[in-house]
Amino acid sequence: MADKTTSSIVIEVPRKDVMAVIADFPAYPEWATAVRSAEVLSEEPGGRATAVRFTLDAGMIKDSYVLGYEWDGDAQVRWNLTEAGSMISEMSGGYALAEVTGDGPAGGGTEVTYDLAVGIKVPMLGMLKRRAEKTIIDTALKGLKSRAEKIGSAG
Repeated sequence: MADKTTSSIVIEVPRKDVMAVIADFPAYPEWATAVRSAEVLSEEPGGRATAVRFTLDAGMIKDSYVLGYEWDGDAQVRWNLTEAGSMISEMSGGYALAEVTGDGPAGGGTEVTYDLAVGIKVPMLGMLKRRAEKTIIDTALKGLKSRAEKIGSAG
């Protein structure tokens, strides 16, 4: 598997609320840029997805693939590619959530760390691939923050 790219952000809502947004796959097209659809294929007894089919349209990369998920309560979720697409040949990553103390509206909020490694079937320079991973991560974290804080302030 390729080297992974990692980034973090602080979201001003409690950890359980951030994980609820992460676990709501059908809503991904509303906040996750490039995700056109996310279909839950199977769930664990607690209702969280164990397999999700994504349809992606990220400019040059248009694909459909399946990710398998493993959950650790509201602390972490990890995924691996279980069904490759026409362009994406490898993918693994995860979100790790840590409570942050402070004076913010959520009592500090949640630090979210996202790591991602992607392999594609089309040759790409390492530097360009790493930049694409960084863009995907930063866009996803900003979208997650916006969605979680919007839902958190409405609740």
